[in-house]
Amino acid sequence: QVQLVESGGGLVEAGGSLRLTCLASGSIRSIYAVGWSRQAPGKQRELVARIREGGRTNYADSAKDRFTISRDNANNTVYLQMNSLKPEDTAVYYCNAEGVRSWVFNETRDYWGQGTQVTVSS
Repeated sequence: QVQLVESGGGLVEAGGSLRLTCLASGSIRSIYAVGWSRQAPGKQRELVARIREGGRTNYADSAKDRFTISRDNANNTVYLQMNSLKPEDTAVYYCNAEGVRSWVFNETRDYWGQGTQVTVSS
């Protein structure tokens, strides 16, 4: 099977930076797109950034000019560099892989990680 593991979360002061890592493991042939979403307490999960296999990216308005998503296809790893963090960025950040093709199954599948907590203090 395929697993996604996020890392890099933590506590940071406002204005600081963090880099989140999403590592996909398993019998992976390819991944169409990988996204980072976040969910703050009492709020709905929202997409923060997404990157497609060819490198095309899109960002939520709240992330533009502060966050950068990148991927290392050879190692099935996606990064989210977060700069100029604000208290409102506090949330659990989740990685999700869309359109995963595997050597084990024929259809494409989507997967989610367990999330990593990001806390920004004011």
